[in-house]
Amino acid sequence: MKVNPEQIESLKMDDELDFEALLNASEKGFENGTIQEGVIVRIDENFAMVALSGAKQEGRLSISEIQDEKGDLLFKEGDKIEVYVTFSNERSSISYKKVLKIKRLEEKIEAIKDCFENLIVEAKIVKKNRGGYVAEFDGVEAFLPKKESALREGGRTIGQTFKMFVIGVKPEEKSIVLSRKKYLDMVEKNKEEILQRLLKQEEAVEGIVSKITSFGMFVNVEGIEGLVHYTEISHRGPVNPATITKVGEKIAVKILGYDAQKKRLSFSIKAIMEDPWGEIQDKLDVGDTIRVNVSKIENYGAFVDLGNGTEGFLHISEISWNKQMKHPSEALEEGQEIDVEIIEIDPDKKRLRVSLKKLSPKPFAQFRKKAKVGDILEGRVVKIMDFGAFVNLGEVDGLLHNEDISWDKSKRASDLKLDQILKVKILKIDEENEKISLSLKALEESPVDRFAKAHSLDSVVKGRVVDIKDFGIFISLGEIEALIRDEDLYPIKKDEIKIGDEIEGVVVHIDFNQAKVRVSVRRLEKIKEREQLNQYNSDTKMTLGDLLKNRE
Repeated sequence: MKVNPEQIESLKMDDELDFEALLNASEKGFENGTIQEGVIVRIDENFAMVALSGAKQEGRLSISEIQDEKGDLLFKEGDKIEVYVTFSNERSSISYKKVLKIKRLEEKIEAIKDCFENLIVEAKIVKKNRGGYVAEFDGVEAFLPKKESALREGGRTIGQTFKMFVIGVKPEEKSIVLSRKKYLDMVEKNKEEILQRLLKQEEAVEGIVSKITSFGMFVNVEGIEGLVHYTEISHRGPVNPATITKVGEKIAVKILGYDAQKKRLSFSIKAIMEDPWGEIQDKLDVGDTIRVNVSKIENYGAFVDLGNGTEGFLHISEISWNKQMKHPSEALEEGQEIDVEIIEIDPDKKRLRVSLKKLSPKPFAQFRKKAKVGDILEGRVVKIMDFGAFVNLGEVDGLLHNEDISWDKSKRASDLKLDQILKVKILKIDEENEKISLSLKALEESPVDRFAKAHSLDSVVKGRVVDIKDFGIFISLGEIEALIRDEDLYPIKKDEIKIGDEIEGVVVHIDFNQAKVRVSVRRLEKIKEREQLNQYNSDTKMTLGDLLKNRE
């Protein structure tokens, strides 16, 4: 049986058949590129050897050619078999599957040879050949001449599926010829009619994916292209189209409208699906606990599958009470089943937010049960800020403000190191705002404590002026500074005071909690006046006594 040149182009294994190969074939008694009968003489692990009838030669057939889908052999040694034979440089190449392909082609030709006029088929471009392309439909290969293809040279055509007219069936040449150009011409001619009919279509229509982009997929329906925007793919929300389909696949879409300016239809996939948000609105409420599956993890949180075609969002801040968690993958993995609490349902925006941490005990409440103001705890520095440092106390973090780090005001949070272990004292527990204030310096003896050991109230002190404020002046007393209020400066005139002046006064107040000392010049003057008065009175009494004594 002779196979025509166009079919050889789609069936042969080598790109070209040379003159020497044709000569060798003719010397063996049959034409090159024919179906011949042979006998299987040997079968081993990888190959079957076939003795070709009418030729003193054997051909080697790959074992996969005579196996079914399960891997079972279709023939045994001694069985007759038809193979497709080609020769090149004294070597023969045989194929059993190509015989099946040719016979399918013959059956298709027989079925359509008298009724192919106006026959439209969906054919997939499988490869290029010298005159155009080989396209496959209904399991057979056909020839698409280059001039009938309407395909751009150099474009990505292999693997794509197009609608085409059958324009030629040649039984004697075992050939089917297709034309995409004729189909496109027909569509263009009837485009307005097709468009109007499609726009009236309320049911879903079938199309072929022609292109996939980051913002959606283009689908060809009856020769007219339309866009399925990525937000119209699923009720779950925006979906990357490349994850659900590929170019050339058939897909059902619903027509949303037509953009006359872009001359493009708008399609939707989710519009032909039942909207699961109706079920959510009817059956779920904020505060409900539901079981979900972690479907996707991002840097900012995780998407969870509710099991009805919708997804909820679990923000990273709602995964754990642990504020030090840097990525959701530290607590979750894709495919994991978890229980979550619904914290927001917005049917209009089709948004559902959930929380995982709300189902676990609140760390602050646990901490409050076993800790109180004044307790000394050990913690780890987990975050350093301009205003202070956060120290982890196990379940919660406390703030160590700059002013509570050291009695030395030059020391700040920047002097600490991450993961440094510190002993700190609880200064305050703000239950309303769930904040904890800590102190490092409270565990050290303060300069005021040391000052108080050497000075009592009404002790006379002398210091140099270091600052002048609207309400008073500050004098340095060594480790500490003391305040002299304006009213306590008398008899000194404030406008005559300069930085560096030395002023004497007495201690009138020591605030151990705030580590502050107040000094008064006025009180010192009163003390001095009282002492002088007492001395005067004492001298006066002695003189009067003496006088009375003398009178006696």
